[in-house]
Amino acid sequence: MLIDFHTHCFPEKIAAKAVEKLSFASGGLKYHTDGTVEGLRRSMKEGGVDASVVLNIATNAHQQKNVNDFAASINNCQDIFSFGSVFPDSEDALYELERIKALGLKGVKLHPDYQGFNVDDEKMKPIYKKISDLGLITVFHAGFDYGFPPPYGATPEKLAKALSWFESPVIAAHWGGVNCNQGVLDLLCGKDIYFDVSFGYSMLPRFYAEKILEKHSTDKILFGTDTPWHTAEMEMRLLNNLMLRAEDMKKITSENAKKLLGIK
Repeated sequence: MLIDFHTHCFPEKIAAKAVEKLSFASGGLKYHTDGTVEGLRRSMKEGGVDASVVLNIATNAHQQKNVNDFAASINNCQDIFSFGSVFPDSEDALYELERIKALGLKGVKLHPDYQGFNVDDEKMKPIYKKISDLGLITVFHAGFDYGFPPPYGATPEKLAKALSWFESPVIAAHWGGVNCNQGVLDLLCGKDIYFDVSFGYSMLPRFYAEKILEKHSTDKILFGTDTPWHTAEMEMRLLNNLMLRAEDMKKITSENAKKLLGIK
């Protein structure tokens, strides 16, 4: 079984505009699907992916409800597990987290750069506490984002501090942080945090991938692609190049995700 813990898709009526806008902001980054849920499913079939986690992001307070309603509409807990999102400065962010739980969503995606916060900002403590109390999974975009200038909101230093404010699972996307390899090794490896491997192919030097896997338990590594930006075939090329033991590859590609998502 192959579970992709990091994908994106959008409502059909805005999908084309969304992927074009994101591609432009990132300097012309190529996209591999049309941004729709059916486009995601086609990509899954081509890459041998059995289930995907769709990570939705509320980039302003007015989007929250619509974003989470869309997440719930595609969440079947079979081939699609969809996560919700809250805008941290929204007055009803805590209520919306309760609604996310009630909708049957298993987690939230937070993107500090799109949402304008630092992960270690004290103002985030009530949100993290509510997430923890509800038993939701949190996925952070981590490290650089090519659509934004520095400074970035989820560096290893900031994540290491914020981690102590959680009592539910936390995932730092992109091997713990895009272009933050040494910081990930020094400050995050060995801690109670998951990394997904999305957007690692051609971006993460093999040396650092090996060092991260050596220092951080494969019990805390999740397969991911960042579809539509990368594909399963791309990320599997990197993993296969690392000469992992079969049992470790199984943990990364399915077993760890099954435990987090409650898949039998």
